[in-house]
Amino acid sequence: MTTAPLRPRTGDAHARPATDVELEPVAVRFLHQPPSATIDPDTELGWMRRLWPLVRSHRRPLVTGIVTGLLAIGLQVLVPALGRSAIDSIDGGDRGRLGTLVVVLVFAGIGRFVFGFIHRYAMFEVAWGVETDLRALLYDHLTTLTFSYYDRTQSGQVISRANSDIRSMQVLLAFGPIVGMSVLSFFLAFGFMLTIHVPLTLVALSMLPGVYVFGQRMRKTVFPLTWVSQARMAELATIVDENVNGTRVVKSFAAEERQIGLLAKSADHIQWANVEAIRARARYNPIIEALPRLGMALVLLYGGWLAIEGDVSIGTLFAFNAYVIMLQAPFRMFGFLLLQAQRAAASAGRVYEVLDERPDIVDSPDALVLSEVKGRIEFDDVHFGYAKERPDGDLERAAVLRGFDLVVEPGETVAIVGRTGSGKSTVARLLARFYEVDGGSVCIDGHDVRNVTLVSLRHQIGLVFDEPFLFSTTIADNIAYAKPDAGMDEIMAAAEAAQAAGFIADLEHGYETVVGERGYTLSGGQRQRIAFARTLLENPPILVLDDATSAIDVKVEEAIHRALEHLLEGRTTLLIAHRLSTIALADRVVLLEEGRVVAQGTHSELMAKEPRYVAILAEADPAITDAGGL
Repeated sequence: MTTAPLRPRTGDAHARPATDVELEPVAVRFLHQPPSATIDPDTELGWMRRLWPLVRSHRRPLVTGIVTGLLAIGLQVLVPALGRSAIDSIDGGDRGRLGTLVVVLVFAGIGRFVFGFIHRYAMFEVAWGVETDLRALLYDHLTTLTFSYYDRTQSGQVISRANSDIRSMQVLLAFGPIVGMSVLSFFLAFGFMLTIHVPLTLVALSMLPGVYVFGQRMRKTVFPLTWVSQARMAELATIVDENVNGTRVVKSFAAEERQIGLLAKSADHIQWANVEAIRARARYNPIIEALPRLGMALVLLYGGWLAIEGDVSIGTLFAFNAYVIMLQAPFRMFGFLLLQAQRAAASAGRVYEVLDERPDIVDSPDALVLSEVKGRIEFDDVHFGYAKERPDGDLERAAVLRGFDLVVEPGETVAIVGRTGSGKSTVARLLARFYEVDGGSVCIDGHDVRNVTLVSLRHQIGLVFDEPFLFSTTIADNIAYAKPDAGMDEIMAAAEAAQAAGFIADLEHGYETVVGERGYTLSGGQRQRIAFARTLLENPPILVLDDATSAIDVKVEEAIHRALEHLLEGRTTLLIAHRLSTIALADRVVLLEEGRVVAQGTHSELMAKEPRYVAILAEADPAITDAGGL
């Protein structure tokens, strides 16, 4: 197998207006269109008003559901009136009119079924569509948020909001319109009842003020408990996520019982909040549902007396009983709807909290597309510190780089050496603009990275981290992640260059082997080689290796370095290194201490005149001082 040549782009580097060039480094074809709307950005609005633009974007099923719902409700209210006329026709012996009314009742019943079915189908389509859109919007927004957000946010919190919180909103959107239509039927039935007999109507409604009072009491109790329950479910999701991803650490310390206790404690907190909410529902729901039934008993008592006295007909009493049942329907669902509305409101607040988070790093309005990069890198008096949250909730900066200056010429390979915490990895993160500098500037070919688009910037930089992340898919797909349309020859060539082809060939399914979550079915060295091949396949003009061979054994590392000696030609490379074998690849070595460059030169020069450099290398390999370096 011969490795396909990987060369940086040639020609003079330049940047163009973002409107002139559309750069899409990951060549994929969209199978699904993104949502056509988003939530209202006005945080002062209620949660449903903020969601309305997204609901409105599903106009077809929304309008269909509303129209068919109105028709279904109209027919539902019409049926008791037709039944009243039919019963009165029986009492009057009018057979011809009775037959006509029966036919009309049959068609009204069929229409009620058809329109009711279409109404439910359409409204559920809206609810599921909004849920899908919300998940897409949330994920899309999460991809725009910067690393500083994830530094302070637990993954379980994000997962919980993307799943259970959005599902709570979807349930209300699905069942809310059904309850809303029953409320409309309430008013229509109330109107018909007033036209029939006003005193009997007032008797039927006499219990409803009590339903409102007890409903409000339940709402005030259930809402805060619902918020607590949703928040604690997110805490539980975090614990589960950490235990799944950190299972090797848990087992290595035999800490299973401790983690189970932690999970049980979190589950107990959720149980307490849910039990208290259920207790409130158990206290108020039976009253809310019983009061309308008491109203029905009063209607039968008073209406029956009126029928005996001849003030109302039997048909009228039948119609009233049917309408009273319609009056009860909203209140039978009132408790469920109220609880779900409180849960949805709490969930919406948590989802909007993420969507309202503004990314720290965005493209400037006049950002340029960086193309045909030559590879000159310049750090000019860079100051930077990571934001840390204090106990009082405020953020403070922990300084890492303090006046960092470095110039790397096109095609040059520079190794950055320093003690842990000196800022070596931070240099790579600032180059790719994962974080924003606090002071100074980072430039590529004379262009400040803050003045070019993020997509074009990161397209020009290939990063290989010391802790590689692999997706739970095939090895071929992991290598081709940066270039999904790559052919198998290209994938195999990249694997060969990263010295991964040998162990891949030994696997039962070769390149079609599916690695476990995070690639844990492979060894650390194998994961690093796959990640290395992934970056080489992208063929970037600037390459950053952040301890990229730290988990690879010496023989394999030597083979990788032999391949790199050819691959790094004409490519600007930053090596964040501890091993002498990696430093040997560099044209120049930069010593970093306390966030600034304190010495630079070739390895031999630093070994001869810089004791701090010798001390750092000796910590990694004590034999270095005895061997005299390389």
